[in-house]
Amino acid sequence: MVDQAVGQSTPVARNSAFYQSLLVGLLSLNFGILFFDRNALNFLMPFVKPDLGLSNTQVGLTSAALSFSWAVSAVVVGAAADRSGKRKAFLIGATIAFSVCSFLSGLAQSFLMLFAARLLMGAVEGGVMPVSHTMVSSVVSPERRGLAMGIAQNFGSNLLGSCVAPVVLVWFANTLNWHSAFYIAGIPGIVSAVLLWFFIDEPKKEVVHAAAGRPDFLRQLSGILTSRNMVLCVLISILLVSYLVVCWTFMPLYLTEVRGFNKATTGWLMSTLGISATIGSFVISGVSDRIGRKPVMIAAAFLGVILPLGAIYYMGSVWVLAAIFFFGWALTGIFPLFMATVPSESIDHSRLATAIALVVGIGEVLGGVLSPLLAGWAADRTGLVAALWIMFGLCIGAGLIAMGLRETAPAVLRAKAG
Repeated sequence: MVDQAVGQSTPVARNSAFYQSLLVGLLSLNFGILFFDRNALNFLMPFVKPDLGLSNTQVGLTSAALSFSWAVSAVVVGAAADRSGKRKAFLIGATIAFSVCSFLSGLAQSFLMLFAARLLMGAVEGGVMPVSHTMVSSVVSPERRGLAMGIAQNFGSNLLGSCVAPVVLVWFANTLNWHSAFYIAGIPGIVSAVLLWFFIDEPKKEVVHAAAGRPDFLRQLSGILTSRNMVLCVLISILLVSYLVVCWTFMPLYLTEVRGFNKATTGWLMSTLGISATIGSFVISGVSDRIGRKPVMIAAAFLGVILPLGAIYYMGSVWVLAAIFFFGWALTGIFPLFMATVPSESIDHSRLATAIALVVGIGEVLGGVLSPLLAGWAADRTGLVAALWIMFGLCIGAGLIAMGLRETAPAVLRAKAG
């Protein structure tokens, strides 16, 4: 399998530095609000689980429902956006829709209602990331692509979805109730949709036309999967999406039910993950622009083992445990690399939204759907610690697979050629 030469067919729109920064900033904010809504149930689960009388298997099912519909939506919407060229319209429509779904989650009075709300939320959220990354790739130069995609995907999503969300939502749930927390979580998306409408431009016509004459969908997918890097990125996505979803779903329950932390302390510990990933959105992606995608992805994947091991075995200061969480969660800094940056540097731009959707979609189906079901089933039979051991194995596997990647960072390839 041969990967396409870096940058050969990725058109970069001639936009000002201000517009490039504005685009990345607004897309990052929007993705942050999306993850605020997506993660809300995970952080509120210590309230929701006893109130609705859920088992660990049912907890896993609610997470799997969102991941499954997210995956289907990512592939369908990514391909549709490539065909139509109306990426801005897809993005704004999805933003309004996932805000409405947060309100629906708050209305849930039973497992079935909650399951249906999460299924619908995944369906409207799934297309946001592939469309957003395609817009970034159309505007930002290859030398800054890793950093830009890292900020677009990881900065806002972790600042709002992983750092602010556990503290704010738990506070609202303690002060009011968990239903009200979901209602409040749905408001920012409406504001974000308005900002996107007024300040973001549709991709230039020549970029849209380049995407219009592609072969049929099945031939396009087969062409994408002739790239070695694309196959490896899909495999890494399966493992690390699993790691992410299992942690979000079961770590708050492990900390409260097994470790005995109160809900507020658990919220702050989970917030540490958001701080780590927010910083990593700059550091990890930026470093990969300089030293290469491959070494960064290998090192970060293996570093992820310290998080589950620390949660299981470290019994000292909660501040030290927070530091363990912080460094272990640096693994999430490579998500934009295998989901968007490496694909954008391995295939032509006309198929990029579809390629990104493929990585996200397969990762969500085989990782985000199956892993919480397996972890929930194992937790009901052997205890919640089983979920953490699953996390341990997943990041080891991802690190080993990353060793097979072909380097794509433009600066590194130029240095080798020189």
